[in-house]
Amino acid sequence: MSSQESVDVVVVGAGFGGLYLAQKLKAEGIEFKVFEAGDGVGGTWYWNRYPGARCDIESMEYSYSFDDELQQEWEWSERYAGQAEILKYANHVADRYNLKEHIQFSTRVNSAIYDESTQTWVVTTSDNKVTRTQHCVMATGCLSSTNTPDFEGIKDFKGDTYHTGQWPHEGVDFTGKNVGIIGTGSSAIQSIPILAEQASHLTVFQRTANYSVPAHNHTLDPEYVTSIKDTYNAFRAQNRSNGFGASFEPDGVNAIESAKEVLDERYSEAWDRGGLGFLACFSDLMLDDEANKSARAFMHEKINAVVNDPAKAKLLSPNQTVGCKRLCADTGYFETYNLDHVDLVDVSEHPIEKLTESGLITDGKEYEFDAIVFATGFDAMTGALLSMDIRGKGGLTLAEKWAEGPKTFLGLGTSGFPNLFTVSGPGSPSVLTNMMVSIEQHVEWITECITYMRDKNLGAIEATPVAEENWVGHVNEVADQTLYPGCNSWYLGANVPGKPRVFMPYFGFPPYVEKCNEVAANGYEGFALSNQR
Repeated sequence: MSSQESVDVVVVGAGFGGLYLAQKLKAEGIEFKVFEAGDGVGGTWYWNRYPGARCDIESMEYSYSFDDELQQEWEWSERYAGQAEILKYANHVADRYNLKEHIQFSTRVNSAIYDESTQTWVVTTSDNKVTRTQHCVMATGCLSSTNTPDFEGIKDFKGDTYHTGQWPHEGVDFTGKNVGIIGTGSSAIQSIPILAEQASHLTVFQRTANYSVPAHNHTLDPEYVTSIKDTYNAFRAQNRSNGFGASFEPDGVNAIESAKEVLDERYSEAWDRGGLGFLACFSDLMLDDEANKSARAFMHEKINAVVNDPAKAKLLSPNQTVGCKRLCADTGYFETYNLDHVDLVDVSEHPIEKLTESGLITDGKEYEFDAIVFATGFDAMTGALLSMDIRGKGGLTLAEKWAEGPKTFLGLGTSGFPNLFTVSGPGSPSVLTNMMVSIEQHVEWITECITYMRDKNLGAIEATPVAEENWVGHVNEVADQTLYPGCNSWYLGANVPGKPRVFMPYFGFPPYVEKCNEVAANGYEGFALSNQR
């Protein structure tokens, strides 16, 4: 036991959650260590280097707000920052606050086992070392565990295979190659136009069409940047008061009460403006199916106007609620299907049967490729957590606890797992917000909780079963008042075979923050606190 290292807090992950935790814990004088699987910081933006990888929240908002000097000195180049620029920003932050000295890179956490006798977690890492800690904070990210399909014959294919979530850091040149890409979610929608520029032939295999609006990305106007920076604190405060934690917010006008000319005008303005603000055109867009139908009709018209081939346009027009799957923002996505060397294959009724040495087979037909790209997304929200052997009181594993779906109190803690915190975990707004806003709020709450426990000489904090059950019920009750659970999305885990279908994020950032603040103000009501043994 003497060879074990001991710290107050172990943080898992060096993405934006882990970096901010490191900064906060360091400022509080709390002894901590960060374990990161990659050989650099950045989390999602470290791994997702596929062509066209770009944020769908505007750069001036997708950044930290905790330090005014930081937000004043950093200069974003584009409206929507690309992966390389975001990764550069993450490294700038890590270097600015000297955080890398606290991070052990290229190290996975294999297990975290709670020792009830000492109120500590025993963390074992891939280098076969053990660290004992009072608090374990999982900053593993919502979209960090890739979902690779288990196709028959996947190892038989003699060509090159890639997953958008694990892209080679040196990049890939598809010039002159015959390429197949499986999936039409956000990663595919961003990468397909660029792959089409390189490949001699590109075949897209689509199971479910997705809605996408133009990003209208552009170089940032210096005057615009100055106008934001001059009022940055007020700008951030306004974003935090909005439901999505971003600058777009419905203004109280309902689609079902609006004339067609008002619908067309508002939708057209949002389309021309670009980005996810399209969902804020009307206040009832995600609450009322009739309201949503008007958005569907508008977007179908746009697709039909862009895609020349009526058969392709029909396949690319989703038959589902706008927004129940995450809305995508693209640059030339639908236009790509007008190119002669780009094909679209529907696999909704005839799934891919297997991979062969030279390609893949669907509906009895073999397609040959030099390379295949899996744009099949993530095991969202829970995948990274359940990939580790996490055991709480009585040896209960987190996988057993969440066998019927994740259960948490506030997305911060789960009953039976004392001193285990999750950043933007299931049951919190997370992916239904600007993630940076949610990350900052969670990190600040967790750090204040750990500091409170230190000052009060407390040994353990654990969500109570009653508070957890009530919160899970509330999350589902709120979700059921919206249209979000209405289709098979990764919000529900529907993209992963065998995963329980449970709506995981919480809808509504301001009421969530109010609840978190109330819990803390009431001495962490809903959590059981224990003195140190």
